[in-house]
Amino acid sequence: MSTYSAHPLTALARTNDPKTMLRRFLALDAVVTAGNGIAYAAASGPLGRFLGVDAGLLLGLGVFLTLYGAGVGYLASRKSPPTLPVRGVIEANAVWAVLSVVALVAWLSPGTAGAVWIPLQAVTVGAFAALQYVALRALRS
Repeated sequence: MSTYSAHPLTALARTNDPKTMLRRFLALDAVVTAGNGIAYAAASGPLGRFLGVDAGLLLGLGVFLTLYGAGVGYLASRKSPPTLPVRGVIEANAVWAVLSVVALVAWLSPGTAGAVWIPLQAVTVGAFAALQYVALRALRS
């Protein structure tokens, strides 16, 4: 039996320590989010054309995501990330995932690449929310 089998996410996080697990999931979220933000901000025109999304929207989202990713990275760097801000990240990620799908259905008309990318990023952000939620619960247990 694996040493990582005590908790379902321990193999994914590569640790049995809930605090380390939470910090790793926050750090991964920060890297992915800030990376997307930098790409959106730096290449909003070409990415906008590729995805079929307004370049101005991508630029604004890029700046926001870069700052948000930096904030999540700061939480991940804390020896003991405070519960309330972590819950804020979890809730913000869940809202982002839902709003991405709503935006796709309600007002965005992306090209094929955007119609694939938007749900994929929504699933990814929703997965971060779920992983962080489970890790936070494990830490509080």
